[in-house]
Parts: sequence; structure tokens; C-alpha cells
Amino acid sequence: MKIIDGGVTAAIGFEAAGVEANVKYKNRKDMALVYSQVPCKVAGVFTSNVVKAAPVIWDKNVVSNASYARAVVVNSGIANACTGVKGYEYCKETAKKVADELQIPMDSVLVASTGVIGMQLPMEKITAGIHKLTQEKESSEQAGTQAAEAIMTTDTVSKQAAVTIEIDGKAVTIGGMCKGSGMIHPNMCTMLGFITTDIAISKELLQEALSEDVQDTFNMISVDGDTSTNDTLLLLANGMAGNTEIVSKDENYYKFMEALHYIDETLAKKMAGDGEGATALFETKVIHAATKEDAKLLSKSVICSSLTKAAIFGHDANWGRILCALGYSGANFDPEKIELYFEGKSGRIQIYKDGAATDYSEEEATKILSEPEVRVLVDMKMGEAEASAWGCDLTYDYVKINADYRS
Repeated sequence: MKIIDGGVTAAIGFEAAGVEANVKYKNRKDMALVYSQVPCKVAGVFTSNVVKAAPVIWDKNVVSNASYARAVVVNSGIANACTGVKGYEYCKETAKKVADELQIPMDSVLVASTGVIGMQLPMEKITAGIHKLTQEKESSEQAGTQAAEAIMTTDTVSKQAAVTIEIDGKAVTIGGMCKGSGMIHPNMCTMLGFITTDIAISKELLQEALSEDVQDTFNMISVDGDTSTNDTLLLLANGMAGNTEIVSKDENYYKFMEALHYIDETLAKKMAGDGEGATALFETKVIHAATKEDAKLLSKSVICSSLTKAAIFGHDANWGRILCALGYSGANFDPEKIELYFEGKSGRIQIYKDGAATDYSEEEATKILSEPEVRVLVDMKMGEAEASAWGCDLTYDYVKINADYRS
């Protein structure tokens, strides 16, 4: 596997664009298009929130019932969630406009929105934006970057990743982009994410690969404990790499899974580290747990703890908060046997062992906790299972950003 520059336009046959449509924001790109030159197999995973935005309902139907997909159109600023019948009709209007502009079937167009809940889309601006997108789309890396920038809301940076692998002597590329900074607590993933690949693979295996991998990647991040109404992760495969179509779980399938996992984990960590107001990416890795499920429960419990997140922000080695979060996770363990460590680029220190604090240096702990990437390592001493979860610190700015987000 080779890590390369780029995002949704890295794979053969994919084009993209990002434009200013003034949907809600001024003087910034706020609409994006991803387009495949040929029909794609499509897989998707969506929010488990009972309150689902209109685009989620539209896309679930396309993924389940359409023969193929050709395009994804995205707007930021307005979520088109809790907008009733009119909101769903606007999804149809959006898809029809894209279909007419590109001369493709309406049911091959996927729609996504992100932003304020409860507002109706300004369809004149959406329609004008779609026309600009279809005129400006291209296959360059810059076009992919512009699309990634256009889907941002409170994100401070755009988020992309791409890799190549070799299958059947053919170069296969996978690239992706996502957005997510607040209302992040995956259940399935809390975000918008779009992954493109030129691999030839069956629709069934494409969906299975995506559904399986999100469990260890996007579903292992949290910023604020809120699961969005708009969570959407789409994976499009157009087969243009020319490999023999993958129709069984053979060596080639697992090569693809490894590359997909890299893309998913990289994008997930980018979101966690760019949480609203965040100053640090906060990882908890649990090792030697009794079961995989226990490892997941334990690691997510720590990164979701508001008190622990606040301690990370304050660079305070308050290990008691970590132990407390482990204790209410739902996993059973003996606190007298586990070990806790802080890790960063500057080093690693043990902070808890045999039921009590070690004689660690507070100065050294503060130094590690002051880094932009901080890891808590938890050794359960019970088995061979492990899992990692990613979050961020909890800062004053998180409240500032969300206090007036709507207004």
C-alpha cells in the first residue's frame, strides 16, 4: 500500500468541484460535486438517529434500490433535517437538476447536506450552485481539494486521504474526503464522508467491507456525544482500474479491506483531532482486554468522558478520571491489576499500577499532555483483545462555537 496525495479525484474516472453558492455562508465554498465518468457500485452507512434528515432517507433508497450511482452533490450550511415533506421534495429537485445537467438518471444521484437543522434549502441558490459545479468539475487534485473545502461547516481544515494498492497487476486507488467537527458521536458515523475507488468489486462485498470497517474506525471517535441527524458515509467503486472483479473474500478482497481501513481510520482521526475548539487529538488504546467488545467499551468510555477531556485540555495528569470512566464503561475488570500509561512523541510514562499511582513525574506528564496528540494506554491484563478510540480535549471554545451556531 502506498500513501499518496489527494482525495476523491485520486482514483481513475472521478471528477469533482467546489463552488460558492451562498447557501448560508458568504465568501466561502459551500457546495461540492463528486462525479464518476462511468456507473459505480455504491455502498453506504447512515445515522442510527431516529430523526433522519431528508438526504439520508433519499440516499438510503438509492443505495438499496438504484442500479448504480454516478454523482454526489453536497451543500454545507443547512442540513435539510426536520424539514418535512418539502425538505424531501427539495432532495428530489436537487437530484433532478444534477441529472438534467449531467444527462444521467435521477436515481443515480446521491444528495447530502450538513449545517443548521430546521431550515429549508434556498433552492434558487442550490440550483445555481449545481449548474456551476457541473461546469467546473474536473479530475485534478485541486478539484478534489476544493470539494473537500466546500463541505466544511465548523471544521478548521479540510480532510482528505488517498492510497494505491496493486491487484491483479493493476494499480487500484482509493481516495476520500469527509467533514465533521461538532455533533460527533458515531453510531454509525457522525459526519459526511465520501470515498471513491476504481476497483472492480461486487456491490455486496463493497457494502460488507464498508459496514464492517466503520465499526473500528468512524464508530470509534467522539467529540461531544451527540449523534447527528445527517450521518452519511458513501463508497463508490467504478471498476476503471481494470482488475478482475472481486466476488469472494479472497486475497484481493483483504488487500482492499486493508487499504479501505487506512482511509477510514485516517479520516476518522482527522475529524476527532479537529473537534470544535479542540487543541489536541486524544486517543485511548486498550490492550489485553478479555474481549473485543470490552476493549471497545473501555476505550470509548475514556475518550467520551467530559472530565477526562477537560483534564487533557488542562494538561493535568488526573488519572482518577480515566479509571472512573473505565469503571462505568460496562466492562468487568479488576482495577488492582490494570496499568495506565500516558504516551506522546516526547515519551511514555506509567501512571498507575497495582491499584495505585506510580511515582511518576508530574512535570513529565504535563509535557506529554501538552502535545497535539496524546494517547492513554490501558493494559487490562486479561486477554488478547484490543481496540482504539479517538476524541479530543474539551475547551472553552467548544461552548463558544455552539452557543450561537444557529444564529
